[in-house]
Amino acid sequence: MEAQRVLAINPGSTSTKIAVYEDEKKLFQKNLDHSVEKLATFEKITDQFDFRKEAILAALEEEKIAISSLNAVVGRGGLIKPVESGVFEVNQALVNDLIHADKEHASNLGGLIADDIAKSLNNVKAYIADPVVVDEMDEVARITGHPEFERLSIFHALNQKAVARKHAKAIGKNYEELNLIVVHLGGGISVGAHRKGKVVDVNNALDGEGAFSPERSGTLPAGELVELCFSGKYTQKEIKLMLKGKGGFAAYLNTNDAREVENMVKAGDKKAKLVEDAMIYQVSKDIGSMYTVLKGELDGILLTGGIAYNKAFDAAIEERVGKLAPVTIYPGEDEMEALAMNGLMVLKNEVKPKEY
Repeated sequence: MEAQRVLAINPGSTSTKIAVYEDEKKLFQKNLDHSVEKLATFEKITDQFDFRKEAILAALEEEKIAISSLNAVVGRGGLIKPVESGVFEVNQALVNDLIHADKEHASNLGGLIADDIAKSLNNVKAYIADPVVVDEMDEVARITGHPEFERLSIFHALNQKAVARKHAKAIGKNYEELNLIVVHLGGGISVGAHRKGKVVDVNNALDGEGAFSPERSGTLPAGELVELCFSGKYTQKEIKLMLKGKGGFAAYLNTNDAREVENMVKAGDKKAKLVEDAMIYQVSKDIGSMYTVLKGELDGILLTGGIAYNKAFDAAIEERVGKLAPVTIYPGEDEMEALAMNGLMVLKNEVKPKEY
């Protein structure tokens, strides 16, 4: 079979990551940074479509990669309706839901840009894989305590699933055989209980449920939050920014850069040390709660995401939870490779794309 080329597109809040793979070999990867000032000129995230697409095409041209050489385009899945894990071919229903998604997020652009590029080529299809709304939660995990509220599954599904499969392969097992707790440590933090290939419980990392993160406040005291909402001091938009965007490290330490906080801690900043310790403490508590979800039958705890490069941070978590199961570190994100490999599996007929 001829070599297959896949373009992976992963839009983030202030950047767009792209990569081109030829079979399992990465030919090219680039992080296209977008200035906050430029992005501020767009009223909605979907208005950034043309700007981001042109940046992608320009980068490919600069690298002398002809889009006509592509066999598939895979975009990051957005905030569509809840779906099962897997690869989905982009169809009109998916396009409509990405454009009119209930929640704005840059990931909504992934499937839209992939679809537009694919349509300009002959016999090339666009896909998304393991979007953030992958929902495999147990019914009991959805109950909150009041019927007006339901827990939602919105998390770093793509990276969590990719890391879980990589770990399973590394230890000579199938992902579907294992019980794992996977912790994504990034701008948002998600802690998922993976039971035999399904994420049966996980915090809503988009809205900031669970441990606080570099820019999310995490689960806040409900009574105080209600009082703040009706105090008249803040608008709804301002309070939402407190929860997501200007919470966590950003609120306590005026930065959402975990590396900067790490340097502050190394320099002896006591406040930074306390706040970072609190994040470690809360993440560890979430791991402990997922241990009970899996009824103590746990094969491993996996730490991934950008913050996992901080060895002291990892060690502090391991000190708290290491007795539950072996802790393995997979720093960074495997999302670009995961997107490309999902596309490659479709091209090689190893998996069948699902219909949205």
